[in-house]
Amino acid sequence: MHQQLANRNRVLGLSSGLDEPGSIRWELALCLLAAWVICYFCIWKGVKSTGKVVYFTATFPFLMLIVFVVRGVTLPGAMTGISFYLTPNMTKLTEAEVWIDAGTQIFFSFAICLGALISLGSYNEYNNNCYRDCVLLSLLNSGTSFISGFAVFSVLGFMAEEQGRDISKVARSGPGLAFIAYPKAITMMPGSTAWSILFFIMILLLGLDSQFVETEGFITSIVDLFPKKLRKGYNREIFIACTCAVSYLVALSMVTNGGMYVFQLFDTYAASGVCLLWVAFCECVAVSWIYGGERMWQNITRMIGFRPMPIMKYIWTFVTPILTTATFIYSMVKFKPPTYGEYVYPPWGVAIGWALALSSMLVIPTYAVYKFLTTSGTMQERWHILTTPVLARDHEDYNDEAHTKRMKLKARVFKGEYPPIDGVVQLKPIPMANNSATDHHHQLPMSTVSSKTAAVNPALSDPPSYNDAVEGTNF
Repeated sequence: MHQQLANRNRVLGLSSGLDEPGSIRWELALCLLAAWVICYFCIWKGVKSTGKVVYFTATFPFLMLIVFVVRGVTLPGAMTGISFYLTPNMTKLTEAEVWIDAGTQIFFSFAICLGALISLGSYNEYNNNCYRDCVLLSLLNSGTSFISGFAVFSVLGFMAEEQGRDISKVARSGPGLAFIAYPKAITMMPGSTAWSILFFIMILLLGLDSQFVETEGFITSIVDLFPKKLRKGYNREIFIACTCAVSYLVALSMVTNGGMYVFQLFDTYAASGVCLLWVAFCECVAVSWIYGGERMWQNITRMIGFRPMPIMKYIWTFVTPILTTATFIYSMVKFKPPTYGEYVYPPWGVAIGWALALSSMLVIPTYAVYKFLTTSGTMQERWHILTTPVLARDHEDYNDEAHTKRMKLKARVFKGEYPPIDGVVQLKPIPMANNSATDHHHQLPMSTVSSKTAAVNPALSDPPSYNDAVEGTNF
């Protein structure tokens, strides 16, 4: 209790509530400034410099995790904590907060719906095996989370035994676990100074890693939208500096006396929970039902040279939308105002939180309505145009018939036209219309072309479709 009070009064200078913001804690403000300066210099030269930094910032925490697991399980009382960690409490499944926290954890740990995966993935080669990468990422991420539980709960079990308290009273969720409970447990260990230094270095690197990867994802998206302006001279570096500066100014609200309450509000509403569930639902509907789950599945096949398991297509189409919708509705029905410790947020604070949430959630339907109103044609024609997307005929990767004509719902979502496959499609580039050399990053991977397609002069006609290309392949 004394340690928690010291943390509240000295480090945070925590006020009594959200209505008392107080003054800026200059020590925290300087640490925040240092974090954003480091972030800027990690990403200002693009993804190549970011990749080099990640070699250290991502591998060092893994090394420290192993060290903490080994040290934790050798402490007295460790088995108490591990038993608490591995014993399921089925009554928790009836609490909406548990499902929201679980979903938020998955979204954050995989960076789903945050833009980073799509933006950074755009730097890959066209034929990069993204299917393999996704499977490995899932296994590595879930495995790391599972092992991290042993590092955390073994030490908390030791802390509970030292204090003579029940483990459930020690293991609390939220920022207090990482910055109060776990550090306090470390101070009870032999050689606590060295362990504390290593722990906070690990926390710093994890925070920086997430910070500049998400910032790089945002920067890449905006630069790709306005390449002619932001890729000229030092405009990209200036834009990154402005982004970091604005982010720092916004974050100053979280290093005041009432900053922890602001942080908890952002953490609950701004980019987690219902926001991510809503975005995930909209993404799945857009990809599976509008662009087409079958078409996306064929795109991946074309890129990696073999077809992934068909179940992936049905997960995009049915499972994920149903799960996100059910969790979203359940969280709304079981909604409770957020809390920080014993502090319950007032109604106006909850209103601010929902304003933060809706600021991102309403962008999707608002833009959809805008496009519907600004598209020419009758109501039925507008709906048909906007819900049956096609790619431009001069698209460098997908300029074939399958992607430049409008397909009916059944064809683009469910209908699979590929023959059973036993081997890997041999990929060859399509001859381009101008017979000039193409960028090797964007060659169209094709297999043996059928006689029907081969007889056509590619300079005078449309490029062959992928279905034509695989007709002559031995599967």
